[in-house]
Amino acid sequence: MPSLHSRNLRTVDVARRAGCSVQHVRNLERDGVLPPAIRTATGYRMYTDVHVQSALAYRELAIGAGPVEAKHIVRSVHTSAAATTVALLDAAHARLHAERTELALAKQSADVTSTEPIHDVQASDWMSVSELGIALGVRPSTLRHWDTEGLVVPDRDTPTGARRYSPTQVRDARVVHQLRRAGYRIAPLRAVMTQLRHTPGSGDIGAALAARDRAITARSRALLDATAALTVLLSLNGGVVSAHAKTPPPESRNPR
Repeated sequence: MPSLHSRNLRTVDVARRAGCSVQHVRNLERDGVLPPAIRTATGYRMYTDVHVQSALAYRELAIGAGPVEAKHIVRSVHTSAAATTVALLDAAHARLHAERTELALAKQSADVTSTEPIHDVQASDWMSVSELGIALGVRPSTLRHWDTEGLVVPDRDTPTGARRYSPTQVRDARVVHQLRRAGYRIAPLRAVMTQLRHTPGSGDIGAALAARDRAITARSRALLDATAALTVLLSLNGGVVSAHAKTPPPESRNPR
């Protein structure tokens, strides 16, 4: 099995192998994603295969789980038992699975909701912000935020200025609710809803959800690659390297 310091690599060597910048390597070391580098007598950093593998694992995890969670997982390799890292990785997979489940539900709901015919509208069919909030299971403040962002813009009662949602606007709110639960952000969702209002049933919601599906699949592939990288990393250092790595002198001494 390779030892912790089986290679003497420069910062630029790690950067090239991990596909990132030299500064990014230094930042990852600063954040504990890479264990502390060994320093030469003149203060130069010297890295090993463990550092390269840590950077590679972080790169894939950042795609699959986000940079914050990626740092948390890789840091655990250097500070905790292997079981802790495996549990954190399981949790990342579980969250991604939950997103897939929400996406499947959103597809089913949007297919029905976005094409519902609306006929013979009566005054009694309109809903207040509180009534719609209860129907959707969201707070009135959420509906007001959607109004501000142009996702679902209700009419206003002439005497009071209160929000009143027509059946069409209620339908739009249901679509927005499902897409938000599926992970869609405000900006792309605004474009989808604008197109829906101009061309009801045009299939743009389906295209948006398909794009979301592709994004989740890409993240799943990244997590798969990250799992392979973490397996190699754990085998290189036995799960904990902090006890073996030397603490570098203060960065201000000779930051190379």
